[in-house]
Parts: sequence; structure tokens; C-alpha cells
Amino acid sequence: QVQLVESGGGLVQPGGSLRLSCAASGSILSIVTMGWYRQAPGKERELVATVTRAGGTNYQDSVKGRFTISRDNAKNTVYLQMSSLKPEDTAVYYCNAELVKRTSKGYDYYWGKGTLVTVSS
Repeated sequence: QVQLVESGGGLVQPGGSLRLSCAASGSILSIVTMGWYRQAPGKERELVATVTRAGGTNYQDSVKGRFTISRDNAKNTVYLQMSSLKPEDTAVYYCNAELVKRTSKGYDYYWGKGTLVTVSS
């Protein structure tokens, strides 16, 4: 059993910053990719950023230059540093992890329950 727990969400003014964290725990052999997704009211869940175990990153165009994703492999934790926040960044942010299966070939995917980020004045 693997659990992902997000933290760091809250209310922030436009132009402000927040740092989200997501810690994975449980029976973990290896985490290949970790990422952040978000879902705004009335919209589909969308990719924000991903980071591989080696540190390779990928970002949605709308957050490039403003958000930074990183991870601490020893702690099984992924972070999302968000700066220059805009009202359109308001959403529930979800952590995702791709894990190597322990008992068979292939991968398992896990999701956190989400943390709310509200950007408003």
C-alpha cells in the first residue's frame, strides 16, 4: 500500500508565492516519475509539471518560468514552487507518482487527495 499526501495549499494574492509538497509513503521499490496536476471548477484535470528520478522536467506552457518542480529521492517527496501566481492558477492541485511494481513487471500509479490553491485579492 502506497499513500501520497499533499500539503502547502492555501489562499494567496496575485503575484504571490506558494510551495507545495507531496510525500509518498508505504511499500515503495522505486518511483520513476512524480508530477503535479490541477483541476479548476468546471474543468478537466490537467498536467502542471513532471519530474523524473534523474531530474528531467516537463511543464505546461502556462506555468513555464513561474513554477519549479523538484524532488528529493531519499525522502520520496516532490515539491512545486509556485511564483507570480495568477487567478487562473486557482485549482485543486494533485500529486501523482509512477511506481515500479514490487511483485510483477510494469508500473503502478497513485494519486494524492489534493490540496486547494486559491489566488485572489
